[in-house]
This record gives sequence, structure tokens and C-alpha cells, in this order.
Amino acid sequence: MIATLRGEITQIEDNAIVLEIGGVGLRVFVPRALRERLKAGEAALLYTHLVVREDALTLYGFETQAERDLFTLLLGVDGVGPRMALSVLSTLSLDSIQRAVFSEEIDLLSRVPGVGKKTAQKIVLYLQDRLKPLSGLEKVAAMSDVDSEVLAALTALGYSVVEAQTAIQSIPRDAPEDVEERLRLALGYFQ
Repeated sequence: MIATLRGEITQIEDNAIVLEIGGVGLRVFVPRALRERLKAGEAALLYTHLVVREDALTLYGFETQAERDLFTLLLGVDGVGPRMALSVLSTLSLDSIQRAVFSEEIDLLSRVPGVGKKTAQKIVLYLQDRLKPLSGLEKVAAMSDVDSEVLAALTALGYSVVEAQTAIQSIPRDAPEDVEERLRLALGYFQ
């Protein structure tokens, strides 16, 4: 119904922004990474999804059409509502979600706040046939068991899943397959 919004950001809230369009301020719930980049007073274009309920009309906004499309797909998963879908997009990047779906990494999805193992399995099963690879490749490399341990260690140290994955991707390809060494290299990314 409302596909895009363009306006000035007047306020940034805990989990939403207020976008002023023609003198009307609209509260739009956005992923955390986008909310942290936006600043009050600047113009923004958001690709939106309107959720209609008996007691509320709620707008969800995204930086790209791909994010909005994934949000809409997530809403089709049994047990996933708009808040949980937004939580998934706030915690994981599109590439991470894609990799988790194609390589069936249930543990990665279950690290999202509010997503348990059963819901993560439902997400993977539902999205496998519906999600198109962003890179054009049908198969996405799975994360090794060693890198999964490094990811768990980094998140235990307080880094977000996205930060931890970025650090793991920065590890040289010829690095040893030793958990401690790979963790040391990943921690070096943050310095």
C-alpha cells in the first residue's frame, strides 16, 4: 500500500525514527544498523511495508528493496511476526541470512534475540525455495565448525553477530584452522 517514503528525519527513537512528510510525522520502525547511521535533520528514502492490525497501522522501513522483500518473506514464516522479522534484519546482514538459509546454519539464526531453534528451522525451511542468491551463486559456502566457535567466542565477548562475522571474514584464507589462532586474528580486526 505504501511502497516508499521520502522525508526529513525529525526524531530518532529506541527502535524507530520519525519521518516528516508534508508536515506529518510518521513513526517508522527500522533495523538497528540503519537507525544508528541516520541523523535527525537529514533527508531519507525508505522502502516500506505497512502492517495492518485491528488496533494499529505500523510502518516498517528499510534502506533497500532487498531488505524489504526479505522482511516480507520472513512474515510468511509460521510464528514470525513483524517485530521478530525486524529483529532478524537488525542482527544479521542480508548476506549472513542468505548464507544461514542456504547452508542450513540454524545456530546462526537462533542467535537472533527472540528466535529459538524451532523458529530458526522454520525460517530456513521456508526461505530455502523462496530466497534468491544475492550474488547469483546457487551455493554459499558454509561456515566451518572452527569459525562457528570463533563466532560464539566473539559474541560472548560482547561483539554483535554482524561485527563477529565481519571479523571472521577478515581472517586470511591461509590462516591455520586453530580456534585460538583464528580468534586472535579476528580480534585483531577490531584494533
